[in-house]
Amino acid sequence: MINVKNGGLIVDNVTVGVIGVGAMGYNHARVYHRLENTKLAGISDVSENTLAKVAKKYDTQGYTNYEDLLENPEIDLVSICVPTTHHHKVVMSAIEHGKHVLVEKPIAFTLQEAEEMNEAAKEKGIKFATGHVERFNPSIQKAKELIENDVIGDIVSASAKRVGPFPPRIKDVGVAIDLAIHDLDVMYYLFNENAIQVYATMGSILEKCEYEDHAEIMTNFENGITGILEVNWLTPYKRRELEITGTDGIISIDYIDQSIDVYGKFAQDVKIQHEEPLKEELKSFVNSVLKDSEPEITGDDGINALKMVLAANRSSKEQIPIHINDIK
Repeated sequence: MINVKNGGLIVDNVTVGVIGVGAMGYNHARVYHRLENTKLAGISDVSENTLAKVAKKYDTQGYTNYEDLLENPEIDLVSICVPTTHHHKVVMSAIEHGKHVLVEKPIAFTLQEAEEMNEAAKEKGIKFATGHVERFNPSIQKAKELIENDVIGDIVSASAKRVGPFPPRIKDVGVAIDLAIHDLDVMYYLFNENAIQVYATMGSILEKCEYEDHAEIMTNFENGITGILEVNWLTPYKRRELEITGTDGIISIDYIDQSIDVYGKFAQDVKIQHEEPLKEELKSFVNSVLKDSEPEITGDDGINALKMVLAANRSSKEQIPIHINDIK
């Protein structure tokens, strides 16, 4: 629990819990267990077998019922890593219990749910963050710095590819909301411009997937910037790439290698210190709680990303471009 002395915060430790310790939640537990100033006080999962293994590995309390974890008065914040369709229910309960919340992307399954969660957190003074982990990738952080220093001039367009094999653990959403949302949020972050219109085509080929397993998305941002994105669960190897074209050059990013190449008028050899993006994300959120500052990626940011992917889904169904302002 956060300690307070003479009206100020002592950076002692913040006590955390993780709800849902499957693939992504397990990594949240792992990182919290290792972070300085952070005590992992509990985890929750509906799978008793998974719960027992993770609780033993990280020497923490396991709860089959997440409400029991939220009842623990020692816990200051929680990471919520349950399936997207359960985000609203679990987040609202955490807010009611006065816990600061980081919810994995996407923020929610529907825009209404996302807005209710965000408003509830603001009304109760809760720190509410969305887990768009790619913003913390060192290659994206460096690209942001290069763009702000006008190394490639004015941004004209960006092209992203995020492809790989089908993940059996994903059962409640399609490839757009699971994968495309990463790059849509990154483009918004790098351009510092709002999306105004989205056009997308999507389809489903795999019998084992109930939702779309491939999508091609074109997004028009303010000031005329265009983002083009290809995502799928059909490619036998994983690729995560982004290329940004400016009036004076190009920035080419490999998310996996955490590398950047810069070509053009100010071509340069870019050095990047590799870090685990999730570690940087969770450390940032813990610091926002300890310092009583706004999280780097807020609920508003999560809603913005969700609107873009909902516009893409609607565009694919109606086979027309969709204005972001029409997503309500």
